[in-house]
Amino acid sequence: MNHESQPARILIIDDESNIRAMMRLALEHTGYQVQVAADGVEGLQIFGAGADFDLVLLDQRMPTMPGIEVLREIFERRAETKVILITAFGTMDLALEAIQAGAQDFLRKPFTAETLRTAVQSALERPVRRVSAVPVSLICREFTKSTINGFSFELADGHEDHKAGGDLMLDYEVHRGDQTTRVRVMLPGYVQELVRAHADTEVLPGGERFWQAMCEDALSSALWQEAALPPNNQLRIDDLTPSTKKWLDSVLTISLQDAGAMETHA
Repeated sequence: MNHESQPARILIIDDESNIRAMMRLALEHTGYQVQVAADGVEGLQIFGAGADFDLVLLDQRMPTMPGIEVLREIFERRAETKVILITAFGTMDLALEAIQAGAQDFLRKPFTAETLRTAVQSALERPVRRVSAVPVSLICREFTKSTINGFSFELADGHEDHKAGGDLMLDYEVHRGDQTTRVRVMLPGYVQELVRAHADTEVLPGGERFWQAMCEDALSSALWQEAALPPNNQLRIDDLTPSTKKWLDSVLTISLQDAGAMETHA
């Protein structure tokens, strides 16, 4: 919240009346000034040039105009606007597209009032940033620069990779509001072999950075799915889930495209 003079001004754009009402009540109870809109067209009419709002809570799936289109239009009108994208149908492709457009956070439906308030506070405190492209080596690092359900994370200071019998263990500092928790992500050696078999190659894009990106994707997915820290602050990757395979295929596809582009310009 803006503590200097007046409470932050928030615009909620969501076609579900019960969700709008819950968000409005939760945020007004905290002290924010809130306006609501039932779809993207009405939301843009209320938003205007954007000077009257510090943050927009924007649903992705709406009739007439999808949230990602509203997001782009908002930034065309006022580049410094902060936006939280709300969706029950999140995918990596959508997340990366929204990150590139400048979304500050993602909220997955359903969410609690506490998760909403934490995400809003985090978004208001973070500067707006945009990237025009997401290199393979940084494909998950983009998640660590944004927030997911009010969480953000980064590789722990002074971290050293822990390896035991081919297993990889990485420590991350997970932030939510004023709290920071150290979480360990474990990637067993046998899962690494499953990845190589799925990719049908021993040489993976990004070298050792690839495995770190895979751990970050798993942590991002856990925070997205559960909106809570992993049990005992530990996350073990036990198998190749459908979402992990989709992430892997996306990375390999982008890697091949990059390699093809380099050959074309050689």
